[in-house]
Amino acid sequence: MKEQQSQVFLQRARFFTLMRRLAFLLVSLTLIYSLAAVVYSTQVIYKVKFNYAVILEQFGGARQAVTDVGWHFRLPFFTKLEQEVPLMNQNMYVGGATEPIKIISRENVALWTSAVMTFKIKDLKTWGIENLSPKILLQGDYDGIAKDILQGKEVNRLISDRETIKEEIFHALKNRPINKNGPTLEGKYGIEVVSFVLNETRFGDKLVEATEEKKRRQLIAEAENYAADQEAQRIKKLYKAYLQGIQSLHLALGGREGREVNPNLFDFLTQQKWATAYEKNESNQKTFVLHDGGKSPGITLPSPAGITDSN
Repeated sequence: MKEQQSQVFLQRARFFTLMRRLAFLLVSLTLIYSLAAVVYSTQVIYKVKFNYAVILEQFGGARQAVTDVGWHFRLPFFTKLEQEVPLMNQNMYVGGATEPIKIISRENVALWTSAVMTFKIKDLKTWGIENLSPKILLQGDYDGIAKDILQGKEVNRLISDRETIKEEIFHALKNRPINKNGPTLEGKYGIEVVSFVLNETRFGDKLVEATEEKKRRQLIAEAENYAADQEAQRIKKLYKAYLQGIQSLHLALGGREGREVNPNLFDFLTQQKWATAYEKNESNQKTFVLHDGGKSPGITLPSPAGITDSN
């Protein structure tokens, strides 16, 4: 009996010992993990990834670029992890947004455009040490050069000659000084401009509707002008035919230079000929001229009712 009790006591003791050791192990792991998390959060130990670099600020104010890939250690409170810099190709949009932005063309017409520049950092010292907030500064200079060229072009070129304009902007981004006798974009920021793409240039929806309405009115006006020109040419031909007809009529009635014909007959036949020439035959219209020979017609009034001749 005593042996059984001692056996049970030993099993319980072993169980409690195992639980205490397990609890101690869990607490130790938790403390180690917490300590590692605290150390990592304070970035005392930091990692430099492939195609990345890290800018460190030293206690004395000096700044240092770390480019070696792997884990690194820095002194807490005496150094500061300033920024992590990607060294691969990066995109930068005009206006800082992927959505199209509004620009004003040379003719003061509003257009919507979007464009993107691809660049990569070549000189980390120039980019991250000589410039404070280099990406913000680069965005401003990039927008200035691109918008200066875009807004100096005519609407027709911005819509139909985008290839030439794209190449002009790309050349300016790589080689044009930001200011007269100043550095270029690549020299100022230690970057290489890889490419520039002009995604789109288009009118706004309201401007498109107004343009279509303007084109419609122009077409209507041109059609009306054409119809008026055709009518004027027809009248000229009629007038020419009229003159020729009058001349032949004058000769047919025996008229010669210095010799006149019956003016009443000539006037009647002249007006009748002109009316006939001016008829619109397509509607089967007939024109008749009543000529009175230059005399007033006689008027006979009926006798008043109820009045008789006293004679």
